[in-house]
Amino acid sequence: MTQSKPTAVIKVGGDVLLDQAEREGLAQNIKSLTEQGWSVVLLHGGGPQTNTLQEKHGLTPNKVAGRRITSEADLTVVKQAIAGEVNVNLTSELIKAGLPAFGCHGASGQLIEATKRPPVVVTGAGPDPIDFGEVGDVQAINRELLQGLLALNVIPVIATLGVSKEGRIFNINADTTVVQVARSLKADLLLLTTGVGAVFRDLDDPDSRIKEVNREQAKALIDEGVIQGGMIPKVEEAMTLLDEGVGSIAIVSGRHAGAFEAVANGTGEYGTKIVS
Repeated sequence: MTQSKPTAVIKVGGDVLLDQAEREGLAQNIKSLTEQGWSVVLLHGGGPQTNTLQEKHGLTPNKVAGRRITSEADLTVVKQAIAGEVNVNLTSELIKAGLPAFGCHGASGQLIEATKRPPVVVTGAGPDPIDFGEVGDVQAINRELLQGLLALNVIPVIATLGVSKEGRIFNINADTTVVQVARSLKADLLLLTTGVGAVFRDLDDPDSRIKEVNREQAKALIDEGVIQGGMIPKVEEAMTLLDEGVGSIAIVSGRHAGAFEAVANGTGEYGTKIVS
């Protein structure tokens, strides 16, 4: 099955979805893309929503070096928060905007195949390997199923859970997963949405936004500390796609009307575009 339309894969963090203006802006930006003839696949996490629900259940979020350790009890909450609350609310937001959103998760039709992550040594967590519990690593994306959904002109809204061949569910990282989906589909555009919405030389200076960087410039910005924290692994992993058929990558906010379309067209008003 061929997909003639250009394809955009969009990752949305749970922190972005806490803000109503961001949710509404996201929906309108996706609508603008589809009206310009794009197919869209949307993946989301739900870290803050999971934390809140854990606390309601008397559980304490457990993170090592910023990475969540997921017990069996935690996984139950992750499923409720991500595949339940966040997925349903985001899907309904898109439907409200007149979009044919199709809410699902990684176990739906084995969209995201995963295996349990083995204990690993993590930077910043000492020399001993860490067992992350019910956390999985992506092994494969069901490209044929995704292409079939896109051929039906629906927008898959995917909660990033993973499933093993034996049907075991895992909590998986949304940033890593969206890269795998973009790679599998050979997407024309990968959008990483954030609250900040771009790379800035100075976060307090809106005029310091960096409109476009190539791979070498992005690496230099990491070395300089301009790109820092959780944005580093996002950018580093996304850059691996530039040699694998993915057209371009952008960090952008969905808050501003027309931002996604502007990034897709390369006009430079919003975000930071990473090109080969």
